[in-house]
Amino acid sequence: MGKITFGTFKRFRFHLVGSLAGILAFSGTLTAQNTPALSDSTVLLGKWDITVNIDGKALPSWLEVHHSGLRMLVGRFVGTGGSARPISRIYFKDDKMSFSIPPQWEPEDRNLEVEGVLKDGQLSGTMTFSNGHQYTWVGKKAPLLRRKTKPVWGKPIHLFSGTSMKEWHTDGPNQWIVQSGMLRSPHSGSNLITNRKFRDFKLHIEFRYPKESNSGVYLRGRYEIQVIDSKGQEPSSVLLGGIYGFLTPSDMVAKAPGEWQSFDVTLVGRMVTVVANGKTIICNQEIPGVTGGAIDSDEGAPGPIMLQGDHGPIDYRNIIITPAE
Repeated sequence: MGKITFGTFKRFRFHLVGSLAGILAFSGTLTAQNTPALSDSTVLLGKWDITVNIDGKALPSWLEVHHSGLRMLVGRFVGTGGSARPISRIYFKDDKMSFSIPPQWEPEDRNLEVEGVLKDGQLSGTMTFSNGHQYTWVGKKAPLLRRKTKPVWGKPIHLFSGTSMKEWHTDGPNQWIVQSGMLRSPHSGSNLITNRKFRDFKLHIEFRYPKESNSGVYLRGRYEIQVIDSKGQEPSSVLLGGIYGFLTPSDMVAKAPGEWQSFDVTLVGRMVTVVANGKTIICNQEIPGVTGGAIDSDEGAPGPIMLQGDHGPIDYRNIIITPAE
């Protein structure tokens, strides 16, 4: 083997470095060629308020779309009933969108199939339910509802005097009665809705349920605070004090069935604080969208207080709302 001089070594290092640079440059070219370009699907991102036309009746629904990583579209969906459900993949190409999710409370095994077209900033399409029935729907971007100033609170309004239901109406045949200073639903039936509508407010309300019963307080008629027999259970968005399917309370403070309990709620835009039985369990968190069973999906409009009456016996009393001026 010949003697390696310093000059030979420098020439060898020069060629080696040059070769490595070429390999790296070529590798970079391959990587760039093999990496798919980012999708233009950003136009679909965000939250959508949906209205489904079911046999001439407009029912609310909700969709959220976001990226998983760089380009895959995933999301959440709220149907005309039930809670928010994850969407593992949303397909979007040439302004056409589609996704499929398993049934939730439906007895059938078939998936819910959703197809839509994006045109002029709005979505429209068809939903095929688990029972095979197909309905049309339209969707618009949900408003942010971010308030620029702090609320100035007006005068408290007693929504229930203890003797009359004049502030209320039902969405079907009325099973509600006034008894011993209470609003009482002795059995499952219609929901009870205030005649007046509100935007931002503070609400005090007291309730009592028998064992295993279930109700809910809908803020603006769109966001349900769950009322259900939950003592001794772990906190959940579908148990007492949760914003149904969305926000989980920090603590489970439910009392035993048959005891009076209370909510003190502050709602400003989408931001909600819930104090249950004297303890703050949700502190100024954002409600993403409408919950199942809402009256509509028009989130930018004022809405009523709605008391759920279709899930078992329930009593309410001392209902006081303080609207923002």
